[in-house]
Amino acid sequence: MKRLNNSLLTALLALLCNGSAAAMAPTPPPLETVARVDLQRYLGRWYEIARYPNRFQQGCQDSRADYSLRENGEIEVLNSCRDTESGAVRQAKGRAWVVDNASNAKLKVSFFWPFRGDYWIIELGSDYEYAVVGTPDRNYFWILSRSPQMPDQLYNQILQRAEQQGFLPARVIKTAASASDALSPAQL
Repeated sequence: MKRLNNSLLTALLALLCNGSAAAMAPTPPPLETVARVDLQRYLGRWYEIARYPNRFQQGCQDSRADYSLRENGEIEVLNSCRDTESGAVRQAKGRAWVVDNASNAKLKVSFFWPFRGDYWIIELGSDYEYAVVGTPDRNYFWILSRSPQMPDQLYNQILQRAEQQGFLPARVIKTAASASDALSPAQL
């Protein structure tokens, strides 16, 4: 019994210490999105330029996303990449929907029910030539472009602005493919 009490006490103490550490961690400021997104202009193909590492894109290169409007007003999402080991094309089909009609910049995305995640557009080129997407908890981050390449100067400016929003440039991995390496429509 004494051994059980010591184990319980140790577990409670560890839990309290972890809770205290989490409570002391700085809370990032609210994530700011762009003021307004024209969803019709946002639809189409986006090439991934960079991202935070994540488990569902492990082993992916030449990643891209294709967005189209569904009959019910939601957005059809088709993510594609080339598997780094086999070279085969991997695809994930999902759906997204707007959760903030005032800006259209906050969306939810789901690739299988009941799981969904945030997709917040935090920066957008004036001609919709690039987009920056993140999540309010700062766990996910993507830089997207209408072309497979992005000028280094623009890329570095985006990272500086993202850092001001609480994202960590050191975590970002550049994933852009050369234009010749990008997936062609025939590969899909």
